[in-house]
Order: sequence, then C-alpha cells, then structure tokens
Amino acid sequence: MTAPRGRPGPPLPPGLPGRLGSLGSLRPLGSLGPLGPRTGRGRLLLVLLLVAAVTVFTATVPVLRGFFDLRVYYGAVHTWVHHGGRLYDYRVPGTPYGFTYPPFAAVAMLPLALLGRTTAIVMSLLVNLAALAVVLRVLAGPRWRRHGWYRWTLCLCLLALFEPLRDTVSFGQVNLVLLALVLADAWLLATGRGRWAGAGIGLAAAVKLTPALFIGLLLLAGRRRAAGTAAAVAAAATALAVRADPAASRFYWTEALWDTGRVGRLDYVSNQSLQGVLARLGESGRPLWATAVLLTLGVWAWRGRRAVAAGDWTAAFALTGAAACLVSPITWVHHLVWLLPSFAVLVRAGHPRIAAALYAVLCTSVVWLWYDDASGPGGFLGGNLYTWIALGLLLGLPTGQPRAGRPPLARNASATAPAPSPVSPATTAGPDQPEPSCGATAAATGVADAVPEGRRSPSSEPTGSTCPAAAKPQSSRARASSYTVSPPSS
Repeated sequence: MTAPRGRPGPPLPPGLPGRLGSLGSLRPLGSLGPLGPRTGRGRLLLVLLLVAAVTVFTATVPVLRGFFDLRVYYGAVHTWVHHGGRLYDYRVPGTPYGFTYPPFAAVAMLPLALLGRTTAIVMSLLVNLAALAVVLRVLAGPRWRRHGWYRWTLCLCLLALFEPLRDTVSFGQVNLVLLALVLADAWLLATGRGRWAGAGIGLAAAVKLTPALFIGLLLLAGRRRAAGTAAAVAAAATALAVRADPAASRFYWTEALWDTGRVGRLDYVSNQSLQGVLARLGESGRPLWATAVLLTLGVWAWRGRRAVAAGDWTAAFALTGAAACLVSPITWVHHLVWLLPSFAVLVRAGHPRIAAALYAVLCTSVVWLWYDDASGPGGFLGGNLYTWIALGLLLGLPTGQPRAGRPPLARNASATAPAPSPVSPATTAGPDQPEPSCGATAAATGVADAVPEGRRSPSSEPTGSTCPAAAKPQSSRARASSYTVSPPSS
C-alpha cells in the first residue's frame, strides 16, 4: 500500500508555534482512498483470506522458535527461586545457553516462578500482544479509532510478516515490552505528563542495557528531569536486584557482562550489528569496533540533535532505535523491532515506497541465504543486509516536517498549548506540524503488500531465523509446550 501525496496545506500564520514532531503527523489512512473492496462483505472475505494466508505462512515458512528464550527465563527463575541454584549457572538442557540479562530482569520475571510451563507460554503471548497494542496506539496517534476494524486487521496481517516481530513472539522475547515502555515515556513527555517521564526508559534499561541510549537522547534534548528520572529508576532497579541476590549481581557486572560468548557467536549471521559485520569479516579486534561505535554515536548525536531542534521527536526516537541496534555488540534479528518507528517517519515524510521496500526486505529472512558462508562481496552485502538498512536509516531518515504538508493550528504562544502527539515532547516553540492521525498505524509496518519468502539451512544457534529444525531446541519446530526442561534440584 502506498499513500498518495497530499496537497500542500495553507501557509502558516506568522508567529504561531505548533505541536512538535508527532508520530501521528502522517496523512490519515482514511485519506488514502479505498483499500480493496468497498462493501462490508467483500472486505470481510478479503480479511478472512489474508488471515488464512498469513496463518499458513507463519506456521510453515518461518521456523518456529519453540519459545526458546522463554524457556531460558522460566528455567533460570525456577532454578533460582525453587531449587536454590545460582541464576547464571542455569543452562537449557542440551545447549550452552543460559540467562544473560542483568539481575533485575530476573526480579521482574519472578511471576514465572508461580506458573506452569504452558501457562507461562500463554502469558508471554498475552504480554507481547498487550505491548504491541501499546506500540501501535502510540504510533497511531489520537485518531486511531477512525480507521475501523478493516484497516487495523490489514495492519496486523502485515505486522505478522515482519521477521523481527514474529521472531520476538515465537522466541518469547521481551523486545516489544521494552519498546512499549520507551514509547510510553515519549507519550508522557508529549502530552505534558512529564512528572514520571523517564521511568519507562529506566525500567527498560534495567532489564536490557541497549535502551539506555534513550537516556542519552533525553540529555541531547535538554530533558534533564526525564533523563534524571530514567537514570534514577535504572539505578534503583539495579540496587533492588543487588539486595535480592548480591552474588548474582556481582557476577553479572564483573564477569558475565563482558563475556559476549555467553550470548552467542559474534559472527553468527543473526547478529546484525556493526560488531557482527566485523566478526564475519574476521576482524575481531576491539579498537576497530570501538572506532565504528564512536563514529556511529557521533552521527546519531548530530542527527538526533537536529531532529530535536526541528521538533521531530518521531525521528529522534527512530534514530535512537537504529543507532542502538548498530552499536550493541550483539543485535539478533528479533532485536530489530526497534526499527518500527522508522517506517512511521518514512511514510510521514512522503516516502511510502522506500518504507515498503525496506519493510519487504525485513520480511524475507534474506540474510539467512548466507548462513553457511558470508564471505565474498555477496556475503558482505547480503549477509549484512539488515545492518545496512539500520545504517541507512540512521544516515538518511528524514527529520523535520515539510512545510507544505503543515496545516495551520489555531493556538498561539499565549494560549494553552495543545498536547503534542505521542513521542513528541512539548517544547517552548517550534513550527507547526500536521494534525496527528492514526496514519502511523500503516507506517508502523511501512508497507501493505510485502510478501516475504526465503529458507535456509539448519541453524545451530538460538537466534536462527527461517532455518529448518536442528539439534538445538531453540531452532526446532517442536512447540514449547512439549519441552521437558526440569530445573535441577538443589
């Protein structure tokens, strides 16, 4: 689905500051013209066909992950709570993989200790669906109801094809929850509820370290109170984990954090970070990686500041998500859900075809064609394709709002400023933005007609994508409900 370009809006009245950089500043979906059948019966039939097609695809083409990461969480927490075992000593039977997150993540997952395995799987699905609803609600803006069941169903069908999202769900991962926490903070800032803004980012950073880069964004934006709140919440959560298990905390911060081998091989094709690119080239030296990271962070700081100065918080958060994926030592494919806001920016900026093309690539699992051998020019380009997409977004994502697309707003500086749309913290002054809408719902996917394809050879890592079943349970088609992990007795 591509959006037609809207007509230029009337010129801005002089001196009128407007709402800044909203995710809802996309053209409304309702302005895109009819999508498919016009009758209710025809739309229902189309939706049923699409749902059936997506169900068949997700059940057959991508390898189901057996909720492997959830198995890690479940086994580690049960061993820790019920059997007196050490949190970081647990391994999923038959694999070298265990718990790799900061200790507070285990504290946050303590409810798993009260659940059976099947119930834990069901709860994981429900939590991920709730987190996805929060993400879409924030991206869609205040007029999300106007699109109705038909357009929302099309959007959900598209999201089901997005490889990072479907892997997040089938692994039982926490990426969507962290993205929802970060975007909820952005919504608090944007709507003037700034008292607790930063708490979501702080919690996300305490669970996994990568979201801590959003604290840097708050500092770049001059949101010192929110940045302080985020840092304080992260520190308090970490202190709570220290109190809960001092030995586990000491081991993580002094040893486990620095041992990337506990997470997986750096050169594994699923690692779509800058470190992964260098590792597949045989360049494992830290100085070269550190140089690449510093250059990337410099570009992020420059572009992020420009986005904030333009009042474009949508782009600022999208740039931060892309940069976080690049600089993290390990960015598995399912971590790339942080790129979702970038599609909102591209569609808003009038580049729906580019968004559609990039989204389609991220549905194809194409990087797994180089699972066995990523050498040569083809491996360098194709085996790292998701990395190049993230890098391209960081370098070229549009920031600021085109003046031709901005309708006038009837508020002035002396009046009470209307609340900006989610993810755009209010500032004292700035150019007007287009009226928030739910058009970002489509932008969250960026494409309506991407048809993924692709298959690969067997996977031997927990982050394998569309590879057929292998010896490791995480890449098996066997359902998680059948797994037989029994936490060791004390």
